[in-house]
Amino acid sequence: MFGLSAAVRVYVATAPADMRKSFDGLFALASGLDLDPLSGHLFVFVNKRRDRIKVLYWDRDGLVVWAKRLEKGTFRIPDATADRVEMTAADLAALLAGIDLDSARRRPRYARPTTPSQNSDSNAPTLQQHYT
Repeated sequence: MFGLSAAVRVYVATAPADMRKSFDGLFALASGLDLDPLSGHLFVFVNKRRDRIKVLYWDRDGLVVWAKRLEKGTFRIPDATADRVEMTAADLAALLAGIDLDSARRRPRYARPTTPSQNSDSNAPTLQQHYT
């Protein structure tokens, strides 16, 4: 569907959206989530019946709206009490493929531990430290 980098975030609005909205209306909805629609992240909106979905994102020089209408079935977005849910690009692909994310289980995977000192230049070894 999309060739997304790991840096791109996906935000799903939990409130139903009017699918008659297009660029400007969806831009206003994304702004109402206290997020910047021009950030390059994906903003996902579904209608009340959950059979239509629209994705808004900024593509270097303009807004893009991607839409899908199901002929049968519904999209099952994750349950949340907040006004938005953040998910991964893989979760979005699963959602669009019809997988219920609430019942799907993610298998444990290795995650590289990150600490603030790893990115600090002051803790980087120097040549002199390396050879002493």
